[in-house]
Amino acid sequence: MGCYDCCIRCIGAVPYPSLVATLLCYAGMALFCGCGHEALTQTEYLVETYFARNVQDYVVMASFIKYFQYVIYGLASFFFLYGILLLAEGFYATSAVKQTFGEFRSTQCGRCLSLTFIVVTYILAFIWLVVFAFTAVPVFFLFNMEQTCHNINLLAETTASINQHSWICMDARQYGLLPWNAVPGKSCGMTLASICKTSEFHLTYDLYIAAFAGAGVTLLALFLYLIATTYNYAVLRFLGRKGIR
Repeated sequence: MGCYDCCIRCIGAVPYPSLVATLLCYAGMALFCGCGHEALTQTEYLVETYFARNVQDYVVMASFIKYFQYVIYGLASFFFLYGILLLAEGFYATSAVKQTFGEFRSTQCGRCLSLTFIVVTYILAFIWLVVFAFTAVPVFFLFNMEQTCHNINLLAETTASINQHSWICMDARQYGLLPWNAVPGKSCGMTLASICKTSEFHLTYDLYIAAFAGAGVTLLALFLYLIATTYNYAVLRFLGRKGIR
């Protein structure tokens, strides 16, 4: 067997769907974890600077942010290892299908392992769908805040009366960031417009958008994993029925 034939066989044994899903998963998790971690830090700064005066008003939110940042570390490690396992399972299934190497065959253990990956990936996809929806909440809040600031600026340009735009507010308590007894808990008028002009606001907004995109890419990767593992399991069962063990 020549070098060219060996290269062709090796290329043919690559599980491209699993490989693409792994790359997407790593890219998505890098965006979600990196940008999400920094966005949470910036959120704490914005809330304690502009929406709360008493430390007790945002202590729960600060504790939640600190806890979730540790969760992000665990998610990054878990998905890194899980991506490697799914990619290895893809290599095994592809080798069994193509019969590239004589020592790889469809076994009962291999089919059971593929079924386990299907179940685990399905559960992860469902959980990550909830995470994806949850990630949209801060993006929605900051988008509304930016639009509110835009309306305030328009009113400020068209009228000289401060009363025309001083009643326009953003209330952090409505989004669950602060308790209802927090003071002031909201920002109104030109004070709110000045917040939207700060670099911290724009940085936080961009970070949350990137984290939201990363969560979406990771969800897409899990769906690709689910398709690939289901296909691999079906083929391994077929080979088992054909007596290739």
